[in-house]
Amino acid sequence: MEQNAIQRRERPFVAGEWVSDGEPLPVSDLADGGTFASVAAADTSDAERALSAATGVHADLRETTVPERVEWLESIADGIRRREDELAEVIVREAGKPISSARGEVQSAAERFDRAVGELRHLTGEYRTGTTAGHEDWQAIVKHEPMGTVLCITPYNYPLSTMALQVAPAIAAGNAVIVKPASKTPISGAILADIAADAGLPDGAYNFVPGESSVIGDPLASDARVDAIAMTGSSGAGEHVARQSGITRLHMELGGNAPAIVFEDAGLDAAADAATAGSLKYAGQRCSAVSRVLAHESVHDELVSRIDDAMAEWSIGDLFDTDTTLGPLVSADQADWVAELVDDAVDHGATVVRGGERHVEDGVHYYEPTLLADVPRDARIVDEEQFGPVCAVTTVTDEDDAVRTANGSELALDAAVFTADHDRAMRVAERVNAGAVRINGAPSHGLGDVPFGGNDASGIGREGLDSTIHEFVREKSIIL
Repeated sequence: MEQNAIQRRERPFVAGEWVSDGEPLPVSDLADGGTFASVAAADTSDAERALSAATGVHADLRETTVPERVEWLESIADGIRRREDELAEVIVREAGKPISSARGEVQSAAERFDRAVGELRHLTGEYRTGTTAGHEDWQAIVKHEPMGTVLCITPYNYPLSTMALQVAPAIAAGNAVIVKPASKTPISGAILADIAADAGLPDGAYNFVPGESSVIGDPLASDARVDAIAMTGSSGAGEHVARQSGITRLHMELGGNAPAIVFEDAGLDAAADAATAGSLKYAGQRCSAVSRVLAHESVHDELVSRIDDAMAEWSIGDLFDTDTTLGPLVSADQADWVAELVDDAVDHGATVVRGGERHVEDGVHYYEPTLLADVPRDARIVDEEQFGPVCAVTTVTDEDDAVRTANGSELALDAAVFTADHDRAMRVAERVNAGAVRINGAPSHGLGDVPFGGNDASGIGREGLDSTIHEFVREKSIIL
């Protein structure tokens, strides 16, 4: 493919204008090393302008019709598709994704705007009648209203598609948005802002404010003019935002440590393939990644052998080569974290079957696809989010032991159960503390048609196009 994203210089977009006077933030090139772009950092004055602009456009947005919002959403989807090559290249460079995955992310982002159109058309309100004594003749219209301003805080690992999953429902519901992208991956978000600027939204309805969280994050999250916050990120970052936010609707998908429970009657080839893909996709930098495999003691060794064989098919290589399946970690800090957890597991007695080493090329940090066997329960990797290409296999003795171990982490986002016994699959799925449980497959949620979110430290609420639209409206009852 033709590559032309080198040395981009992007800017914030606030109140219908591009802002260019901020300090440049360099963006690392995870494909070729060095940097490939910069973005002018928004400061507190830009955050204030974005808040004022978003608040100022509420009345206009509240009066918009469904066909008007549909036109905006469809225009943005079309714009994403027109710029697919450009966006895919940017995602390869800023996020370190192989080109095939990057193209898939662009296509998913466009389709999320398309699907928001369908969900919006079902947002029709309700008509109710009284059903209690003394209110028999009551009639009421229950209508949906926009919340007002939605602050969208997006992660580095899916810089475009997660942004779409937040922004599309917010616009569909008639809200103004302020988008704060991850500082490591702001360039695809800048392109989306450019696309939105051409879609015909009123000035102030779409604001894009890249910058350091320490500078603009707290002022945005703590401001009373923000009516809802959509955030995807780590549990620690989510807790910080929640402390800042006050009385604000929170919609958060946070950290994960998904267990894959493999019973003795499971199809081991399918379980091994799912555990491998679930652990290694995007170098494990996914909150729904299979972070730990809880294998029945009778199949532990055979399952490890099959995972080892499956991992041999995953290769680190040129990110623009369509055969490459594995890329780098996003930063040196992330590589340090993965190494720390692997070293801790080994110190506690885990066996390294494959990988376990890191290396650096042109300033880009890679961690080998790693398989750990016989991981003790007290190893940190069993309970903490790793965000790396590591499959950690622990033995369990029976169903109760598997559920107890799975529920030992405060992270309760996703899980998977592998068994040929339907009753046991459903029984374990009910008992595991997680927002979603996949039966005989790695955790997956599609484009947003299945609600996605976690319990405990893994979040608040459920993402998904229909679910999120309903999070971003409030109900008003008009009693006739």
